[in-house]
Amino acid sequence: MKLLIKVFKWAVISVSVIVIALFSYSYYLVKSFDTETLPVNHGKVNVELFLGKGEKQPLIVGFGGSEGGNAWASDHWKPQRDKYLAKGYSFLAIGYFGMEGTPEKLDRIALEGIHDAIAKAAQNPKVDGRCIAVMGGSKGGELVLTLGSHYKDIKAVVGIVPSHAVFTGLTDAMTTSSFTYQNKQLPFVPVPWSATPALLSGDLRKAFDIMLEDKSAVEKAVIKVEEINGPVFLISGTRDEFWPSAEMSDKVIERLKVKNFPYYYEHLAIEGSHNEPLKHFEKIDTFLDQHFKADQVNECRRK
Repeated sequence: MKLLIKVFKWAVISVSVIVIALFSYSYYLVKSFDTETLPVNHGKVNVELFLGKGEKQPLIVGFGGSEGGNAWASDHWKPQRDKYLAKGYSFLAIGYFGMEGTPEKLDRIALEGIHDAIAKAAQNPKVDGRCIAVMGGSKGGELVLTLGSHYKDIKAVVGIVPSHAVFTGLTDAMTTSSFTYQNKQLPFVPVPWSATPALLSGDLRKAFDIMLEDKSAVEKAVIKVEEINGPVFLISGTRDEFWPSAEMSDKVIERLKVKNFPYYYEHLAIEGSHNEPLKHFEKIDTFLDQHFKADQVNECRRK
């Protein structure tokens, strides 16, 4: 019995030491992180433009999420990309961090750098620069809603498991915004110390739930989706283990209703996890065909 008590005490002490060490290291990262100097390659992106055979092709711009790299330029997404080309679209794949020549991490990504790349692609003779749609998943969903709210030449937005507000950048310290506009950080939902245990244990959903309890910060960081200049389609997972995409998509829809958004909008909640909506691209394709490409004959209607 005495041996068991001794072992238990040592176990408690060991765990306590580990926890203290982890919190101390986290505190050091937060305090030592440079939040003033913009990241290396700030404003630079990786782009690859895919063109079909027709003329005046509406442009779809695709973004990945927190995995980094240029997801839509990969062989994995080639079948879906080719479907769009076969339908008469052009497709621009953009990698905005985690590649050579781009920022290393998803940290203070410049909206202007991304938009400049889109505008350049729109000048291609085969592309109909009047008709631009952006599509992104997860953090890419957060990005496309933010882009659409800042640039009027974007005429449709597709957010896959997106957020309704801007969150912290994905650095070790997590003390900066994900995005900048005109070299200034966009307001973002910070990570409170109370979320640290969830982050350290890998429970991202719990961590985001804790972050969202800061109603004041969320209100400041909320994306002004009513400024988007065209239809909006959101698709989420009802049991999203990464963050509450279904609930946050509902928040986007609520805001569009309250603001009397003049264009078509829809949120489709799919039963399943964070990745489940990726199995339902036919829903996204229908939206693009009916509410984006169909407007091309009217110069995408929105000027």
